Amino acid sequence: MSAHKDKSPAPDLSLDLSKAEVLIEALPYFQRYAGRTFVVKYGGHAMGDPAAARDFAEDIVLLKAVGINPVVVHGGGPQIGQMLSRLGVESTFVDGLRVTDEATAKVAEMVLSGGINKELVGWLAGAGGKAIGLSGKDGGMVTARKVTRTTRDPDSQIEQVIDLGFVGEPARVDTSVIDTAVAAGMIPVIAPIAAGEDGATYNINADTMAGAIAAALGAARLFLLTDVPGVLGANGQLLTDLTPADIASLRDEGVIRGGMVPKLETCVAAVQSGCEAAVVLDGRVPHAMLLEFFTARGAGTLVRA
Repeated sequence: MSAHKDKSPAPDLSLDLSKAEVLIEALPYFQRYAGRTFVVKYGGHAMGDPAAARDFAEDIVLLKAVGINPVVVHGGGPQIGQMLSRLGVESTFVDGLRVTDEATAKVAEMVLSGGINKELVGWLAGAGGKAIGLSGKDGGMVTARKVTRTTRDPDSQIEQVIDLGFVGEPARVDTSVIDTAVAAGMIPVIAPIAAGEDGATYNINADTMAGAIAAALGAARLFLLTDVPGVLGANGQLLTDLTPADIASLRDEGVIRGGMVPKLETCVAAVQSGCEAAVVLDGRVPHAMLLEFFTARGAGTLVRA
């Protein structure tokens, strides 16, 4: 009687091989940035989308697993607006900026620190990470100063100072709490709320908060996740590498305008104050942050000093 022979087809290893090749391509980046810090501003599109939040959490936990120290700073403007509407608190806007009175500041802190922050911590825990929710108030991490803006009266053309209420910007950053959390193996998740020297609570733009923290930490990367592929040129092409001088020229030419202006101001301030590079990229693309960093192709606009 002839011996039985297994005639099942040989396994197709091409998919496994492609996965291995991706890991090999990423190896130099793992080695170069082991022990370094990435600051990631999270917000906009992904908030409220469970699939996008899960992808984001997995990306952050992967960075931590390969020896990089991610620090997350999150926003929440739309959620603040929704809660204000539910509570019957009317919002006033001047030149597109929300005037934040005391009642609005309390709602902002409740939504950002008490709601979104803990939800993000939960997503990261679900992906296998150990996260800790913080705000700029904790350990005196960020001391805020009041933001002042001016507007020109259309009739008299006289500049007038706008009082935005409890809207702040980082005046000082003390990284002690962040350093302690990172050393303990945790992922800091930071809400953009801080106290001023006057003891008042200030709401800070999340991009600005992330940029100040990235500069103070001497981060290797600041990632600003947006709803566009990055910075687009006059013909709609993605501009993959920019310097502050390039940005100034493009702004003068009117190529960079609207909501991209403050984001790039944040990038320039960060890279001129201690952060190695900042990246503006499309957070709607699954795992865009990993594609930008761990592949030679990149996925956004890189800003270097």
